[in-house]
Amino acid sequence: MPEGDSVYRQAAQLHRVLAGRTLTTCDLRVPSYAAVDLSGRVVDDVVAHGKYLLCRIGDTVIRSHLKMEGVWHVYPLGPGHPRWRRAAHTARCVLATDEHQAVGFSLGELVVFPRSESAQRQQHLGPDLLGDDWDAQEALRRLRARPERAVGPALLDQHNLAGIGNVYRSEICFLAGVHPSAPVSAVPDLPGMVETAHRLLQVNRLRPRRVTTGTASAAVRTWVYGRDGQLCLRCRSRIVRAEIGEEEDRRRGRDDRVVHWCPHCQPQP
Repeated sequence: MPEGDSVYRQAAQLHRVLAGRTLTTCDLRVPSYAAVDLSGRVVDDVVAHGKYLLCRIGDTVIRSHLKMEGVWHVYPLGPGHPRWRRAAHTARCVLATDEHQAVGFSLGELVVFPRSESAQRQQHLGPDLLGDDWDAQEALRRLRARPERAVGPALLDQHNLAGIGNVYRSEICFLAGVHPSAPVSAVPDLPGMVETAHRLLQVNRLRPRRVTTGTASAAVRTWVYGRDGQLCLRCRSRIVRAEIGEEEDRRRGRDDRVVHWCPHCQPQP
């Protein structure tokens, strides 16, 4: 699933071609909003909030979530313009101006609501790691509210911090030297862990390829994530891959999430 930095880049791309321009086409291919037509209106901006992408058009917001398969593409219009790179039947939203066409394919969620409801609609999210109003102290307060909770699932919970997914969860725990199943109360430097999360997403927010190791080499882009069975870059132990979840999530039908760690650098509690 795309994480906060990926959604931030998608929002920046859409903002460049849509903001300040009049929509010539607004085609929402979701039954609930098929009758909504915002063509003729000017797009104010396109922003990201955690893993959500919000296109704000006057008093209306089009909000999308990419989930696992979703992506936005931008195509220039005019003579000889390129064909869509994905099947037309997977398009869920088409927004066009005189010069560009933005198409959301396989979006996991697409909703339209009045802009006045924005705060209410986003109130389930914690501080946005890439937002202008990022609040580290509020993120810490939310994490500490459940000290017995495993830190891996706590980092993944968008109510605590908005924007972290499986990749960053694994990398943040490794850099902190903490096993993902350790309780929040056992993290020796929780403020440092939160600052690491903020720093990693910030430095990657406009990179074409995510890197958490501080090197541009494609072979070592992450410390542990996706490297199960390979040697730890620090101690040469074998990286472990497993699924960690919570009983609360299982009751709601949510699957356990994959996490990676080094058994030597991050001893299991």
